[in-house]
Amino acid sequence: MSEQSFTQGCRRHRHHNFAERLVRGFALAMEHALDAEALGARSGFLQGLDPRTKLVGILALILSGVLTRSLLVLVALFVLALILAFFSHVTLARLAKQVWISVLLFTGVLAVPAMVLVPGHPIWRLPWLHWTVTLQGLRSATFLIGRAETSATFALLLILTTPWTHVLKAMRSLGAPVVLVALLGMTHRYIFVMLQTALQMFEARRSRIVAPMDGAQQRKMVAAAAGVLLNKTFQLSTDVHLAMLSRGYRGEVHLLDEFHTRRSDWIVLFCALAAPVLMYWWQQ
Repeated sequence: MSEQSFTQGCRRHRHHNFAERLVRGFALAMEHALDAEALGARSGFLQGLDPRTKLVGILALILSGVLTRSLLVLVALFVLALILAFFSHVTLARLAKQVWISVLLFTGVLAVPAMVLVPGHPIWRLPWLHWTVTLQGLRSATFLIGRAETSATFALLLILTTPWTHVLKAMRSLGAPVVLVALLGMTHRYIFVMLQTALQMFEARRSRIVAPMDGAQQRKMVAAAAGVLLNKTFQLSTDVHLAMLSRGYRGEVHLLDEFHTRRSDWIVLFCALAAPVLMYWWQQ
């Protein structure tokens, strides 16, 4: 068997190789994290706001979307999210890939049955199944999907335009428990440490493979790698905790970055907090 034919056979096999897809997924996750950090450091409307103002304002807008009983208000909030994304250099393709498609698939499973289960005025009958779609059911499904899409879009804008450490410090400044902030910070940090470790393990194993592995061998390799990674996780958690205690950690997380609230931040915060108040007044 020639070297060229052997290489082509390995490539055809690796196209469906589980380990290869796993390594590719780890690499894409790391690339996505680095891209998100770069986006948060760019100049934009949301990037320039005080993280505390941004956190409170976006929570107020999410609350408005959850509590509204008007489709017009819900559409207006979604359009506002698109405008904020445009001025913050967040593309529609990124929103669709990271939020809209997944949320639509998940909420669609819950929303579609509501169209025929909620009683009301019939507007259409499904052929063959003889199920009746009601106006009230369609409205309920639209509200469910719209609220989920709008809330998820605002949440993603907050994460993409704000460094994670600034989000945690803003939460702590607004009174979030220190235990919660510390857990979120450590979890976020060491998820990527574990991803990097797993990627290095699979890359090292792949560099030592001279022939394609069958399905049983691949599953055995992945199971062994998962066991080693779990052991490293426990060992790393103990080492990190001891290192933090030796450096003076007593439960409070401190950052060198200082937040400064400007006049524009107060204006944006006032507008964001006024949204749920005006919505409640308009719906009365």
